[in-house]
Amino acid sequence: MNKRQRIKKNEDFQKVFKKGKSFANRQFVVYCMKKDQQLEFRIGLSVSKKVGNAVTRVQVKRYLRQVFLELKDEVRPDMDYVIIARNQAAKLDFHETKKSLEHVLKIAKVLKKK
Repeated sequence: MNKRQRIKKNEDFQKVFKKGKSFANRQFVVYCMKKDQQLEFRIGLSVSKKVGNAVTRVQVKRYLRQVFLELKDEVRPDMDYVIIARNQAAKLDFHETKKSLEHVLKIAKVLKKK
């Protein structure tokens, strides 16, 4: 995942929160916002200190980035995504994280059909 595909600035996060739509399950909240002139998707990750210590939070972020890397051909490219990890996300391994995030993205209708 390269730097062009990451949302880093607070103002970009706030735009997605205000103008985007949210979808959730027990582990993740995903905000999606359509951007017309965008060629590849961008993601922003938010993992609160309530989720766990620094090691746990970094691990959750790595899992999320890897899931998006594996799903990059199936995810709509003209969108910005902000993923907020909830407390239960810390207890998941990679495969459970992928399954849970795919579930939320299917609810959001941003995954292409296989």
